[in-house]
Amino acid sequence: MFIGEFNHTIDSKGRINIPSKFREELNKPFYVTKGLDNCLFIFPESEWNVFEEKLKALPLTNKNARAFVRLFFSGASEVNFDKQGRIMISKPLREHGKLEKEVKVIGVGTRIEIWSNENWLEYNSPDNISYDEIAEQMAELGI
Repeated sequence: MFIGEFNHTIDSKGRINIPSKFREELNKPFYVTKGLDNCLFIFPESEWNVFEEKLKALPLTNKNARAFVRLFFSGASEVNFDKQGRIMISKPLREHGKLEKEVKVIGVGTRIEIWSNENWLEYNSPDNISYDEIAEQMAELGI
């Protein structure tokens, strides 16, 4: 399971070091794609396969389903680590996440997310997120 929050940087070539704790859990290959909330998602192959099957099962006749599938598949790329434990993030993916230099790499259970520091701070600001409201909504979902 992926948990925790780590500070990292992206170099001028678009490479980022993935925390060693996460590298141990990622199998080869793994997948990077556009995520929700202006971040990137990294899926180990097993989780990508589960997610891919769910996306492929969405109805082609539903406009929102088509858009959702396009979001994830159009930006996806299969990646592997280099010798220094880094991965290459393509320019379109860096642009989607607004990733420039300083980033947060966070574990979210079955996946990893990469956020620009600015987007992460904005997302977590008290003006944007109320943990009490979220907790109430999660109670409705049985959590």
